[in-house]
Amino acid sequence: MSTPSENTPTPADRVRQVTVLLGGLLALFGAFLGSGALGGTPVQDAAGGALAADATLLAPYGPAFSIWSVIYAGLLGYAIWQLLPSQAARPRHRLLGWWILASQVLNALWILSVQAGFLGASVVIIAVLLLVLIIVFVRMRQLDARGWVDMLTMDATMGLYLGWVTVATIANITAWLVAIGFDGFGWPPEVWGLIVIVVGATISVATALWSRGRLAPAIATAWGLAWIGVARVIDEPSSALVGATAFTAAALVLAAALIARLTDRSRRRPETVEALVGGAT
Repeated sequence: MSTPSENTPTPADRVRQVTVLLGGLLALFGAFLGSGALGGTPVQDAAGGALAADATLLAPYGPAFSIWSVIYAGLLGYAIWQLLPSQAARPRHRLLGWWILASQVLNALWILSVQAGFLGASVVIIAVLLLVLIIVFVRMRQLDARGWVDMLTMDATMGLYLGWVTVATIANITAWLVAIGFDGFGWPPEVWGLIVIVVGATISVATALWSRGRLAPAIATAWGLAWIGVARVIDEPSSALVGATAFTAAALVLAAALIARLTDRSRRRPETVEALVGGAT
């Protein structure tokens, strides 16, 4: 049974609904700008090509970025879903809406910073974006998804968003360090590549275990790691060692999520696709 507060939208609820919709449209505008469709420089060519697939050992290959289309579609879907009158006062939107809005705004700011060539600023922005997405992921577990639309527009979308931005943050920081001439304290680039991939994979495995096997973040992280592997095998700078490590890390992240899901005995209801991707805890 709904509580009275769920039946009574407040002015703050209405402001949040409209603002989140505007944030979704801003994120979509940023996506078109970052793709070069609106006349801007494509992200991979901006900032002197620092984020191109052949710029560093930890840059994913071009097709990896197609995941943004899914994420942006989910963000726009959420912006429309939460705008419905029936959704105005739901506690889940009150808990997550402003944080999701923050992620949309930060995403657009990141694209603008890269377009302007401010690579250092882009590192700060994407780090804050990652923190916001972690907060969303943690808070999302406090209230279960209610049906398929919740699952797709919130749990699955934000899970993919978190997993991909985890990899993007690694690539962004590496690109910035290379651009400013960081020499790795004399260590070979391959050693640093291995260290960063192992650390990133370890964090992702820990996240999968903590979340009891939510698949969306693991899928997106594994996707990004696998495309780093592809880039190192078929593009420059080539490194069979870094490529193999990235492929292995991707497999381990997925395996950890699946094992955590299958060995979780605390669930009280049958598995569904909704539960697998996000949804109920």
